[in-house]
Amino acid sequence: MKSLKLIGLAFGASLALSSAAFAQDVTVAVAGPMTGGESAFGRQMKNGAEMAVADINAAGGVNGKKLALNAEDDACDPKQARSVAEKIAGAKIPFVAGHFCSSSSIPASEAYADGNVLQITPASTNPLFTERKLWNVARVCGRDDQQGLIAAQYIAKNYKGKNIAILNDKTTYGKGLADETKKALNKAGITEKMYESYNKGDKDFNAIVSRLKKENVELVYVGGYHQEAGLILRQMRDQGMKTVLMSGDALADKEYASITGPAGEGTLFTFGPDPRNKPTAKKIVEAFKAKGIDPEGYTLYTYAALQVWTQAVKKAGTTDAKKVMETIKAGKWDTVLGPIEIDAKGDLKQIDYVVYKWDAKGNYAELGAKGS
Repeated sequence: MKSLKLIGLAFGASLALSSAAFAQDVTVAVAGPMTGGESAFGRQMKNGAEMAVADINAAGGVNGKKLALNAEDDACDPKQARSVAEKIAGAKIPFVAGHFCSSSSIPASEAYADGNVLQITPASTNPLFTERKLWNVARVCGRDDQQGLIAAQYIAKNYKGKNIAILNDKTTYGKGLADETKKALNKAGITEKMYESYNKGDKDFNAIVSRLKKENVELVYVGGYHQEAGLILRQMRDQGMKTVLMSGDALADKEYASITGPAGEGTLFTFGPDPRNKPTAKKIVEAFKAKGIDPEGYTLYTYAALQVWTQAVKKAGTTDAKKVMETIKAGKWDTVLGPIEIDAKGDLKQIDYVVYKWDAKGNYAELGAKGS
């Protein structure tokens, strides 16, 4: 009986120690479209965050504590994103890697600021995200005024004197990117033949495609997401058009090729230099591939967001969001993307966009830096 009591006491002590250790974990969050039309990018973000947390914990955690990860779904819906942000803030989670859509990141950031949560987006490119003087926001990706300029430079160089059209999906991201591209094109002396909008979620683009055909458009720039862009491309081909489609970073997922099939060959888009090809990413890319995951798109950007936060927490000696953000903006951080520095607004100090091209086999590759 005595031995049973001792065993019981030992077991209880073990449970108490385990509970105490668990209670000391630092919970962080990743928030993005885990469901809905942009869920492919939510999967990228979740994969990146999970691998980063596992690697950080394997290396000893942060200031003697392990990380735990919460994944939250905003479905790229602004209202749902705000609710997610309030939930994360209410749980006193000090850091979130998110969101994906700019229309989610912007309203969520205000709730995070009120709730003392530091937010680093791996993917939201609308300039407004960092232009509102919020203390708690940063990004490890570029901005639409940067990638719009690169797109315009490519178009001006390769399609000068040809008919250009610009479309947008009316979202914060899509319209913002289309407007920045239009601005840069117009400044370069190129006037688009048509500028039209559609609704995100539309399936039938035949009216727009018919007008593109009537105007003999040779390149159409689409400010929007991969699903609608893929349908526009297919419907152009159905009408016998050879018009080139160009877009932004929202085409950086192989789901685009699953929509277009071989017809997607020749599609162009802008994105940062492929981090999978960087020496700093070699071991991590191999680890992803060993799990059967291609770390494309924003997978490694999300991984990098967690690296920046973790290193800053270690240097600051605290998870206090304001102190950590001050540390982030004052430092230089080694990441899977290479060295990162964040300016006073929360933007990267240096960013280069390049132009990519899809092939008939459903793969994309860089054409060259700055539209060359």
